[in-house]
Amino acid sequence: MKAHECFHCKQWVEAGAAHHCWTTTEAALTRNLPEDLRDAWERLRETAAGFGEQRIYASHHSIMFSRQACYFFVRPQRKRLELCIFLGRTIRSPLVKKALPSSRAKVAHIVHVVHRDQVEAPITDWLREAYEVSPSLGVRTPKATGAAPTNNARGSAARSAAAGKGARNTMRKAPRRTVRKKA
Repeated sequence: MKAHECFHCKQWVEAGAAHHCWTTTEAALTRNLPEDLRDAWERLRETAAGFGEQRIYASHHSIMFSRQACYFFVRPQRKRLELCIFLGRTIRSPLVKKALPSSRAKVAHIVHVVHRDQVEAPITDWLREAYEVSPSLGVRTPKATGAAPTNNARGSAARSAAAGKGARNTMRKAPRRTVRKKA
């Protein structure tokens, strides 16, 4: 690769030189935090680490907490710690600044922490719930056997009819194809 400016860190990289701007550490991300935020970070990390087996690692501007997938991460900022907690439901609370769907099954909740005393219930309860919902390390969830459920109206009508909930089956049968034999 020819000499270029790194898109992420804006550092000039000479041709053939190794460049690893993505390699960062928790210490580097939390080094310049004020004392209140550093105390909050230490309490938050200690609480999450106590849940059980998981990976805790730094990635670009965030510190990730994951089992098989990330269940929450922290973005250290100058005046606050921004937590992003992934849950299977939407939480309505004044502590939640924003809730965004992150996938079909999970909702990302943004919570700001500015002091050590905030790292207690309900935030710790939400973190534990996210940890417990997240699949464990090294254990793959088995795929369901049988046909996958459909998400369309005809499929749900057929399932409800088969379960005895519907008055009639609204699925139409496909027309039969006639196969002619060549003589």
